[in-house]
This record gives sequence, structure tokens and C-alpha cells, in this order.
Amino acid sequence: MQAVAVKPPKKRGIRNTLFYVLVIGFFSVLMYWIVLQGSALEAAKGAAAAGAAEASTWEQFQDTLSHNLKHPLAILLVQIIVIILTARFFGFLFSKIGQPTVIGEIVAGIFLGPSLLGWLFPVFSQALFPEQSLGNLQFLSQIGLILFMFVVGMELDLKVLRTKAHDALVISHASIIIPFALGTGLAYFIYVSYAPAHIDFLSFTLFIGIAMSITAFPVLARIVQERGISKTRLGTVVITCAAADDITAWCILAAVIAIVKAGSFESSIYTIALAVSYVFLMLKLVQPFLKRLGNIYSNRETLGKPIVAVFFLVLLLSAYATEVIGIHALFGAFMAGVMMPDNIRFRNIFIEKIEDIALVLLLPLFFVFTGLRTQIGLLNSSELWLTCGLIILVATTGKLAGSALAARFMGQSWRESLIIGSLMNTRGLMELVVLNIGYDLGVLSPEIFAMMVIMALVTTFLTGPALDLINKVLPAAKPLSPFSEQVTVKGKFNILLSFGNPESGRVMLQLAHSLTRRATDNATITALHLSPSEEVHLFEEREMERISFSPVLSEAERLNIAVSTLFKPSQDISKEIIDTANRGDFDLMLIGMGQSVFQNTLLGKILGVSTRIINPEKLLETLTGREKLFAEAVLDDRVRQITKATKIPVGILIEKKLKKIDAVFIPVFSRKDIFLLQYAQKLIKNNDSGVVILDAMGEIEQSIDFKEAIRAIELVAPGNIALYNDKNIHRQFLYQQDLMLISLSSWKQLVRTQSNWLRYAPSVLILKS
Repeated sequence: MQAVAVKPPKKRGIRNTLFYVLVIGFFSVLMYWIVLQGSALEAAKGAAAAGAAEASTWEQFQDTLSHNLKHPLAILLVQIIVIILTARFFGFLFSKIGQPTVIGEIVAGIFLGPSLLGWLFPVFSQALFPEQSLGNLQFLSQIGLILFMFVVGMELDLKVLRTKAHDALVISHASIIIPFALGTGLAYFIYVSYAPAHIDFLSFTLFIGIAMSITAFPVLARIVQERGISKTRLGTVVITCAAADDITAWCILAAVIAIVKAGSFESSIYTIALAVSYVFLMLKLVQPFLKRLGNIYSNRETLGKPIVAVFFLVLLLSAYATEVIGIHALFGAFMAGVMMPDNIRFRNIFIEKIEDIALVLLLPLFFVFTGLRTQIGLLNSSELWLTCGLIILVATTGKLAGSALAARFMGQSWRESLIIGSLMNTRGLMELVVLNIGYDLGVLSPEIFAMMVIMALVTTFLTGPALDLINKVLPAAKPLSPFSEQVTVKGKFNILLSFGNPESGRVMLQLAHSLTRRATDNATITALHLSPSEEVHLFEEREMERISFSPVLSEAERLNIAVSTLFKPSQDISKEIIDTANRGDFDLMLIGMGQSVFQNTLLGKILGVSTRIINPEKLLETLTGREKLFAEAVLDDRVRQITKATKIPVGILIEKKLKKIDAVFIPVFSRKDIFLLQYAQKLIKNNDSGVVILDAMGEIEQSIDFKEAIRAIELVAPGNIALYNDKNIHRQFLYQQDLMLISLSSWKQLVRTQSNWLRYAPSVLILKS
């Protein structure tokens, strides 16, 4: 076989470069020549072209820029940017005062509407939301609502309804019929003054009644989760009631829409018959088909784009069918979600695919579109505000009292009945959906629409304070939430582990075990994991808890130790950690360091940046100088709130592949670091660790208490502790250590001086006394 000559890489590179230059150069010259030849064709276009050419280049640029700024797409994009930023900002503000994020997003819509922005800055408001652009905003918001209602339908757990339907149905239907009846009574008194001229009494009273009866299932579910009662009997009852309420209310709403569009009950019979046929087909044909698909394609590998397209087609066809029938596309989207396979893994994957774009991008458009319709300035007399107050009173009395009385009749205590009533009085986004449908149908006048939006805000806002008041006036004999129970034992060394990454929880457990190995009878360990509430769906809460604690519980079984677990979705994780630590009788809390650099910064909270684990080892090794100081400042800022607010010792673990804790290094920079010796003593006693103490600043030599404390340890374990005075610690020595114990103040000093220890140190436990 003849050998093929291979050209050296250098010559091949020169040839390729030459070819590139020749091709680009030749065709560039060719295009330039064509342009020159084509310029001669301009003369044929006549005087119009000559006149256009007289305009200056700057004027042409200005005209082009002005045209681009007024283009419908440019207007829509800037509207979306402003809406998302405003919604996230107000959502963040309201979450800080313990309110659901959705209230802040609704307020953001009102803020951008004529009630505030249009009142204070009318020119700017008109430029940002010109009337001709509202159509695009409305259609996009409707797409967001369709996706949202699809998610709401998927979040309903029909298995719970089947197993606990009896009590829930009684309470749920009572919480619908009582406010509905009160709403019809209210409609009788306000019809003449506030109903649009062309709307008959039946249509008006039906919409007022259904508006009084709505419960916001998604908001209620978040509140139940954040209160830590979702796994209690009370939590199960109220979630089941809300789910039954949601399904019933949407079926009633579909009938109401049919009656309003038809003009009379008799004329709506055909529409209702078609709606019943649609539901029958969904139950008997579509649901079994989707269930079969869900069983086959229940993981990320098999759930490809063709299968996702099938489910989206079902959603769109269902929404289209109900819109054509005359009961609104949102009912079809809701039903499509309910019909989805009840496989938890499938629903979780599918919700993840659509939830972010629906909730973060499109749904805020609906809030702002509602805000643009809400003209609070129309309520310009005492009579109108009295009517608004009457609407709030009727809505609250009907829903809260109706639910509470029904729950009490079904055997609940007065305390639990009032909690159920308060939660069922939550309206939130679902109320706005109903109100917008009524407004689009012309049933609700602008004045009544504004009053109803205020009612939705007030009733949702009052839920949290009402629950707090009930807990204060009628305290529970037994804590409803495990977060309220005492998980510690007085007289024992109680350790709390707060972790985000399950693997870091496993390492923290090993560290806690090293501190208590030979004193397990006199120690307790509690593992705490908190997840952002907006990322945890009710139906997947138990599965997420199992996954989060799996590495910790497996390690506990291997080490043969008992561990208590606490899991909870939370709006404010840092605050929840602080409250848990201060509420219990803990002696030490261990937390991990290593979050997104945006986590717990104002920008990160406003934009909703999710927690992301950064490897501290790589971070410290790759950053130097000012970058390192900045990164450390951000990381330290994450724990500053916790370390300042907790009343117990806190240990912040920076883990670098910690496998064992045989060699421990303790640098001492201040006499206040003497508290570190108690942890050194525990590691020596329970883990046989070897401890090296470095007198970095000569403080031990000048402190009698420090020297006596070290001698006391030496008397018990003479071979396990050593004192160094040499400040020149070599890299090799640090590599030989498993763990460095250091006080928080000393750690800050290392960061300020940019010590090489940051680069070469082993895993670090930063302790606050």
C-alpha cells in the first residue's frame, strides 16, 4: 500500500488561512462591484428618490429610531420588561411582610394602571401602555391564564378527593352556597345603582354570587405549606375542601357563563348539554388515553418533544372546545389539567416544563391588564366606598362563616373550624379570573369591577393575620406543625443541621456524629431542610421531602444514630432557619456555605434567582484579590443575617471533600477564641481527633485562662492536643489537616488579609459563639 504524505500542521494552517482570505476577499469585492453598478439604477426611480436622498443621515437615523420605538413589537417587549420587574419587586416586598407573593403582583398591576401610574404620570403611562397596544397584552395574558389553569388542574389530587370526599364536600359546598346566596341578596340591593343598563338581573346576580364563592386553591395551598400543616389532619381537610371548591366553582361558573351568553336559562340548556357531553368525552375517552401515555412516558428520557406535543394539543383542543361551546377557554384548560395522568413523576416533569414561562413571564401580564382595567379613582364618593365595604363584609361573612359553621357541624373544633373558614376566604388570582370574565361579558361595570378587585385583595391579605389571631386567641392543645413541637431534650447536647444540598446534609451529619459519637445518649440531632415555597407543589411535597432527606437518613442508618427531620416550604428561608433555631433548645446549629452570588441580594430576590450551589473550594482557588474579597463578602452576607439573629452558637461549614475528622487545626487570633476549645474537647473525647492549636497572634501566651484550658485537655488526652507558636504554616501542613476550626471574627480577618490559608486550607468550620 502506497503511503500518503501528510503535510505538517504549520503548512496546513497557512494554506487554510490563505484560502479563507481569498474567498472572503473575492466575494466582498464582487458584492461591492454589484452595488456600484446597481447605483446607476436609482436614476430610473425619478424625483421621489432624489428628494429622499436630500435628507441628512442624522435625520434618517432619527426617523428610523422613532419608528422602531413605536413598533408594536418594541412596545410589547418594553411592556413585558417593565411588568416583570415591577411584579417581582412588589412580590418580594409583600413576601417580606409574610403575605403571598400573588398579592404583591396584583398590587403591581394596580400600580401600573390608571389608579396610580396613570394618575401621577399620565403622559408616561400613555406612552408605556398606548390603547392600541392593549390587545396584544390581553391575548398574551390569556395564553398565560390558559397555561396557569392547566397547571392548577394538574395540581389537584383527585385521589384525596375520593378518599376524603364526604366531609370535604359538605364543607366545600356549604362554603359555596352560603356566600352565593348572600351575593344574590347583595345583588338585589345594588342592581339598580351599579348594574350596566343592558344587563338583566339574572346575569348580574349570578356573577355577583359566583364572585363571592371563589376560593384561590393555589394561594391556599401555599399558605398551608408555609404554615407547616399540609401533612396534618387539618391541612388535609382544608386542602380537600379547597380542591372540591375549585372543581365545583368552575363547573358553576361554566353554567353561569352559558346562561349569561344565552340571555336566559331556557336558551342556555343547549350550551349546558354540550358542556356535559364535553365533560363526558374527557372522562371516558381522553383521560384513559392520557393515563396510558403517562404510564409509558413517565421519565425525562422518554418524555420527548412528540409526546409533549400530544399533551399540549389536548390542552389547546380542550380550551378551543369550551370556548366554542360558550363556557370559556379557561374551563377547558382547567379540565385538561385535571385529566392529566395522576402519575406524580409525570406531572412534576410536565409542570416544570411550562410553569416558569406561565407564572414568571405571562401571568404578570394578566395582573397588569387587570390593573389597567381597575380604576379606583371612580370610587369618588362615600356612597361608593360604603358599597365597597359592604361587598367585602358580605364576601368575608359568607365564605368564612359558611365554611366555619359547616366544619363545626362536621365535628371540627371551633379553632379548626375558624382556621378552615379563614383559609377558604382566600381569593387571590382565581377571583381576578372570574371578575375579568364578567367584565368582558359586560356584566360588571367599571365601578363594581374596581370594588371586587379591592375585595379580592383585602380577603387574601387578611388570611395570614386571621390565622395568627386564631392561634393567639385559641392556642392549640397539641402543636399542629412539627415546627411548633419541641424536638430537643433539656440537659442534652442538641444539634440542628440546616442544609440545602442533600449531600452537604450527609457531611454535616458526619461532623455532628464526630462531636457526639460516644455521648449519643446525651445528644440529639435534628436535620432541617427548607425549600422555596414557589418551587414545591403540594402533590410532590412528600416525595421531595423523601428525596431531600434520603442521604441523611441513609448515613444515619450506617452510623446507627437517631435523627429527627423537619421539612417545610418557605417564602423566607433565612427567617425560617432563625425562628427554628431560636424556638428550640439547641446548643449548636450547623449550616452550609455555598450559594448563588445573587442569593439573598436585593437583585437576586427581586428576579427570583433560585438557590445554586457553588463549590467553595473552586471559588476560593480561582478568585484572587478584589474578586476573592467580593465573593467572600457575598457568601458571608448570606450567613450574616442568620449569625446575627440566632441566639445559639452557629457553625458554618465550608466542605472540601471531608471524609474523616482525624486531624483538626485551630488558629487562634484573639483571647475570645477560647470558646473553640470546648469543640476541640468534644472532638478529642468522642472522635479521638488530633488537634493542633496555633497561637497566631501570641494571645494564648498572654492568657492564663487559655493555657489552663489547654492543660486541662492535655491531662485527659495528652497525645491528642498540641500547641504551635510558629506563624509560618506551610502548605503541606494544611494539606495534612482534615478540618480547620476558626471563629467567625478570625475568619473575617483571614479574608481581609487575603491569607494563603484561604487557598490551601482543608474543610473549614467557622464558629460563632
